[in-house]
Amino acid sequence: MVTGTEPPQAPAPERRPELDAMRMLVVIGLVFFHSALVFAADDDFYVKNAETTEAVLIIAGFGVVWAMPLLFVISGLGAWHSLQRRGAGGFAGERLLRLGVPLVFATLALNPLPQWLRLRSADTGYHESYLGFLPRFYDVRLAPAEFPFLVQGEYFETGHLWFVVLLLTFSLMLAPLHRWLPRERVRRVGDRVAEAALRRRGLVFLPALVFAAICAFARMEEDYAGWHRWSYLLFFVAGFALAADDRFRTVMRRDARTAAWLGVLLFAASGPGFALSDEPFTETTALATASRALFGAAGWCLVIAIPGLLDRRRPGKSRTAPGPTKTPTATPTKRQRLYGYLAAAVLPLYVLHQPIVVAVAYFVTGWSAPIPVEYAVLVVIALVLTLASYELLVRRTRATRFLFGMRS
Repeated sequence: MVTGTEPPQAPAPERRPELDAMRMLVVIGLVFFHSALVFAADDDFYVKNAETTEAVLIIAGFGVVWAMPLLFVISGLGAWHSLQRRGAGGFAGERLLRLGVPLVFATLALNPLPQWLRLRSADTGYHESYLGFLPRFYDVRLAPAEFPFLVQGEYFETGHLWFVVLLLTFSLMLAPLHRWLPRERVRRVGDRVAEAALRRRGLVFLPALVFAAICAFARMEEDYAGWHRWSYLLFFVAGFALAADDRFRTVMRRDARTAAWLGVLLFAASGPGFALSDEPFTETTALATASRALFGAAGWCLVIAIPGLLDRRRPGKSRTAPGPTKTPTATPTKRQRLYGYLAAAVLPLYVLHQPIVVAVAYFVTGWSAPIPVEYAVLVVIALVLTLASYELLVRRTRATRFLFGMRS
């Protein structure tokens, strides 16, 4: 019988460095991605260059199909191990501190800047000071229909922190379920699924049909990197389930190449529909619907392919997850220290990058230079400032580490 008592803490899992590397790759890649939106013809970014090109969204589309879904899968993997160590109550408390605190702080302190620069960039006659704009940003209302984005306003926004909002929401939804669900029954079902996936090649691709259906019929949301917001819940749950049984990791390694080819082909097949439709994210025409379905299926295939291709587990290693290795008798190598540094930096860099990109773009877009030159300058300056802000302003003091969700 399942009770409400907390399970004993499990030992910290061994680090999977490729997951740390993937998370850092996605976050650093967002500097390149959001810088590119400054020059995109079909995107309403905060600051826009006078000269734009349609090539940006075509090139960036391949990153959109897998990058943010992969972050949610990795987060689900980490959530499984965190729940085993901390229990439901400890996990929920840790998530509130590690995600809730930086969400509130960055929403209030950092997010007004891009909105203010949007107004200044769009209207040359707008001369309101930043301090004068702040009360308008904080003028909010509750909007239950937009759950989990309950706070709305004319100028208020969570901006790029939508990822943190969703991840915190999913984590707090998961904690009570993990505590009260009949674990033995769930474990038996998971065991059967894992055994079937291991024995039958291709079974791991079946969830692609679910993501295809969501994208096709629930449609896609531009504000959340193209995917429907509740698609990310399924990616998060998938990561949680994949971590629960090491056989899934074996399946991903085995089917990674097939998944990669299938994902690329499906994404390529979705391209013409997105290019030819007026509103491909929401249109109900057969072409737009089919293209969204292909996009959703491609996303699942690539999320299976990328971790499977990068997983280089040595013989004899058991189940692992993203997280620091606690080995009191061993001295960490340089590579382990680097991975530890990168793992800790992911969330602060994510929180910092977009306000910095927008601020730099506000000045760079005034130049009379070709798009490639402006883009290169924007990326380099924004990347340097983001990394420097983390190193000099965030990680060195206890207070700032707390505000950005880092462990002390």
